[in-house]
Amino acid sequence: MFNDPIYGFISIETPLLSELINHPFFQRLRRISQMGLSSLVYPGAHHTRFEHALGAMHIMQKAITVLEGKGVKISKAEQEAMQIAVLLHDIGHGPFSHATENILLQGVHHEKISLQIIALLNTNFDGQLDLAYQIFTNQYPRKFMHQLVSGQVDVDRLDYLKRDSFYTGVTEGNINTDRILAMMNVHNEELVFEVKGIHPLEKFLLARRLMYWQVYLHKTSLAAELLLIKTLGRFKNLISSGSEPLASSHFLYPFFKLNTTNTLDESILRHYLSLDDTDIYQLLKSWQQHPDLVLSRLSKQLIQRQLPKIKMSDTPFTQEQIYKKRIRLERAENQPDVYNYFVFEGSISNQTYRSDDAQLLLLDKNNHVFPISKAINYLDFKQFSAPLTKYYLCYPKSLNSL
Repeated sequence: MFNDPIYGFISIETPLLSELINHPFFQRLRRISQMGLSSLVYPGAHHTRFEHALGAMHIMQKAITVLEGKGVKISKAEQEAMQIAVLLHDIGHGPFSHATENILLQGVHHEKISLQIIALLNTNFDGQLDLAYQIFTNQYPRKFMHQLVSGQVDVDRLDYLKRDSFYTGVTEGNINTDRILAMMNVHNEELVFEVKGIHPLEKFLLARRLMYWQVYLHKTSLAAELLLIKTLGRFKNLISSGSEPLASSHFLYPFFKLNTTNTLDESILRHYLSLDDTDIYQLLKSWQQHPDLVLSRLSKQLIQRQLPKIKMSDTPFTQEQIYKKRIRLERAENQPDVYNYFVFEGSISNQTYRSDDAQLLLLDKNNHVFPISKAINYLDFKQFSAPLTKYYLCYPKSLNSL
């Protein structure tokens, strides 16, 4: 039994679930921030992947209860597997969640890592996770079970929107989870929502859009995560150029000296599972005194929250705009390669709604099923479905800030 600030008491329904929660791989999530470096913007956002995973499992329990109450037959084995699938859905996240993923394991997405970890756990638990693995990978014929784990309105999103809203204080994300769950149903083994629950679903879609641009992709937390990537990238470049020796005992050795692109053998996977946010903080603190001025400055910026200025635009920045920022820094530093770490640009995008075959489906009282876009004529679903891209340009607030 866990006492959660969002839902109250969360029960653990089977011994296997309890064993998984107590496993070191899962306990590591206590030390992985749910929102990366967003606490530099929202001071309360120190919650972890551990809390989120338990919350998502709790919502899955409630979803199962609702569906069973509407005559959907779900065996005890399926119920346990559904809870396991969502409990382990984020187990592949690295330190600071998404922030270090690309630099530590280039070309290996956290979902692929999660699959490998679930497969490894399944071996350790003598195949007891077979059904959960099938549900997680959408190989089980009862598709609604996978849709509850990963779909347009899944238990993952239902938890993180409400949880992140609570810890950041951004009320736009405070969705009516209970009402959405109450409207769930199953039609031809697909997840549907009764049409009378359309308004909470509208709120859910709007909340997701607002939370992404107001919280998850907030420009200051984005600048911090980009800075972290630049810092780790600088250390990696120092190693590859021979300027920085890296002992085989260093915890970054497997990622910076061995080839981990698009593959992850068990030894590297187990090493990855020993890392958490505290390891990266320890590095940043030690690098503040590093003889390489670029690495030292980048680390100090993060530890002391002296973040770069960031401009956002709906259109790409011109080369002239970028050049002006870079040449000013280059002249002051007299080091042509320095500006790449302090002046940089790129883009981010987000898609609120998918209009493909994974559409959010409604069920009316005549047992007809249709996409939500057919029921709401005042929301532009074409706009919701189109990935929205924004461009950023980061540069020092002043040369004195370096």
